[in-house]
Amino acid sequence: MMKRLLAFAAGVLVLVSCSETFDAARALQGGMMAAQALTLSDEQVQAYVHQYITQLDAQSRVLPESNAYTKRLRNLTKGLVDVDGIPLNFKVYQEDQVNAFACADGSVRVYTGIMDVMTDNELMGVIGHEIGHVALKHTKKEMRTSMLTSAALEGLASASQTAAVLTDSQLGAIGNAVLNAQYSKKQESQADDYGYEFLKHTGRNPWGMAMSFEKLQMVAGGSGAQASAAQKLFSSHPDTETRIKRMSERATAEGYPRPAK
Repeated sequence: MMKRLLAFAAGVLVLVSCSETFDAARALQGGMMAAQALTLSDEQVQAYVHQYITQLDAQSRVLPESNAYTKRLRNLTKGLVDVDGIPLNFKVYQEDQVNAFACADGSVRVYTGIMDVMTDNELMGVIGHEIGHVALKHTKKEMRTSMLTSAALEGLASASQTAAVLTDSQLGAIGNAVLNAQYSKKQESQADDYGYEFLKHTGRNPWGMAMSFEKLQMVAGGSGAQASAAQKLFSSHPDTETRIKRMSERATAEGYPRPAK
């Protein structure tokens, strides 16, 4: 395994060996980071992501514990301590964007925009879906892919005086992996199933999964900032109708009544 990793790192050096000016030390650093990304542990992923989320929290409008939005989220997530041993922590961002996300370090961030348009059941469906990506290791895979790409680019850019330092490009890759994750259709279906079971486990009606998708469709069909954000969300979450149908049929088959709203 180590021989293959060293060969990969050397390959990055070969790619830039024809450059007129070449920083061998930085190229080797980039190549070795690419090799390291191949063996990223869960602990490393969590540590990298935690650094990014700490920065993002500092740059965002995090609502205090006394705020009504935060109180609502605290009430909904009461008792949700960890996922597969990863401690969970929840915060609300004051932002009109219709979005929520969960990270490999257990950080769950919910935007006021999505809280404004969803019922408690629907919101918990979305939160369960996002936590599912963490529990099912999808976030780690996305992070690994992003780190590989970032490291390769850093190695290729080592001949340039304007290239960003490795830590900056790594941080940017983490942010992209967190906020613009591109999960496969299979991974989305798995997260949907996790969210469905999450609703049942927390004593809620699993119709919330299908109805959250319906609510997002409704918002996306409108106008303004929320509609734009919902449309962007759908662009990275394809086959929405199929997902609604699958979750609805499952809830019906299991005998759960559809809530009035």
